[in-house]
Amino acid sequence: MTLKWYDLLEKVGDAGLRIVKDDGLNKNVHNKKRKKTLRFLLFGVASFVFVMYFFSLVVNMSLEIVGKYKEKDSLNDKLDDLREEEQELSTYVLKLQDPEYIGRYLREKYYYSKDDEYIIKLPSKK
Repeated sequence: MTLKWYDLLEKVGDAGLRIVKDDGLNKNVHNKKRKKTLRFLLFGVASFVFVMYFFSLVVNMSLEIVGKYKEKDSLNDKLDDLREEEQELSTYVLKLQDPEYIGRYLREKYYYSKDDEYIIKLPSKK
């Protein structure tokens, strides 16, 4: 291995130049620093990817939770409407159990009459 004059020189800040023996240690130190930098860079990229992956998971789960809350609200509104309808139908069932209501309903809706009773429909005022 032939040494060049610039391989033997190393710049040392403002102190000037000094002669350094090149016995391969500088290359080993440079390789170690390079490996350390590459390891650090690889670890940084892997950490960034890991953090971004879990961040995206959290965002997706948050969006799903918001969607579920909206769905819950709409289903609660629908449940309230169905309960009101059930209440109306239960009062209608109670009315249908009353014989006087059934008789009046039949006379109004289907023109059913009692004996000796005449039904005359008057035109409605518009």
